[in-house]
Amino acid sequence: MTTVKVRPGDSIDKALRALKKRLDKEGVMKAVKAHRFYSKPSVKKRVKSKAATKYRRQKV
Repeated sequence: MTTVKVRPGDSIDKALRALKKRLDKEGVMKAVKAHRFYSKPSVKKRVKSKAATKYRRQKV
């Protein structure tokens, strides 16, 4: 469970921003979006391969 400690006097907006940043860093939102709809295994494989190719191109 992701938590954010809020100090007395801090605004709610600041706490929400910190929570969103932490969720993005942990990859929670990405996982939720990925599981929102069913995708066929062939589509998952294609997306994963495309991401790997993109990653390899960035490194070189």
